[in-house]
Amino acid sequence: MGSNSNSDVLQRIQSALEAARQILGRFTAGAIEAEYKAGHDPVTEADKCVDAMLRKELLREGEGWLSEESVDDLARLNANRVWIVDPLDGTREFVAGIPEFCVSVAMVADGRPIAGGICNPATDEMFLGSIGSGVTYNGNPAQASRRRSLSGASVLASRSEIKRGEWKQFDNAPFTIRPMGSVAYKLALVSAGLADATFTLTPKHEWDVAAGAALVESAGGFVRTLESSLLRCNNKSPLISGLLACGPNLEKELLALLGDHLPAAARR
Repeated sequence: MGSNSNSDVLQRIQSALEAARQILGRFTAGAIEAEYKAGHDPVTEADKCVDAMLRKELLREGEGWLSEESVDDLARLNANRVWIVDPLDGTREFVAGIPEFCVSVAMVADGRPIAGGICNPATDEMFLGSIGSGVTYNGNPAQASRRRSLSGASVLASRSEIKRGEWKQFDNAPFTIRPMGSVAYKLALVSAGLADATFTLTPKHEWDVAAGAALVESAGGFVRTLESSLLRCNNKSPLISGLLACGPNLEKELLALLGDHLPAAARR
């Protein structure tokens, strides 16, 4: 992606996220539970409004589209450039009024996430970046953590995975586990060096991780799936195995820690 096309994509992502922030501002996170009980579903409404706007703002002739909220059009498999978006990641948190939900937008070229933007409207945070141009956090340059050891590191974990007991095995690990909603938001925080690592051993969808993976890599960090050292997106089935992301110096130690969960080839 040349630098002009690079900045065009980032500008499109930024303006789409600004518009998404406006839309989500109309809904009161946390006041939604009562509306559910009254028979309304404002989460679906919020998702759909943001999805329609993102599509209108981002999509150009010849580009593909994959969104959690759109019917999947497999014509995307023939496109070199594909938008992969999640209009509202962290729905449970949105409903409960926990400020850990976000809008996630990725541009994928030939299967590789090359640019991404993630906006958390509740905390007023914006993460933007592309391979080659680096990452900004609220407009300022940012980079992935340069911490050299997992000892004392801050590792973000899925709140629901912790509730299900999936993190019990790491109770004695040398790092601090911080429960949090929204996979995309966790990846964004790692990209800006606001946390040292995050991982999930549970399958995720491409729209959960594409933008965050683009940001972490753009910030000099490390990302891989459980099966492969390379995250490839725009697959026929958008489900991928779990994901690891961290600062560049933690890669070996994290892979060693998770060795039992990785295929033999990944442990070498």
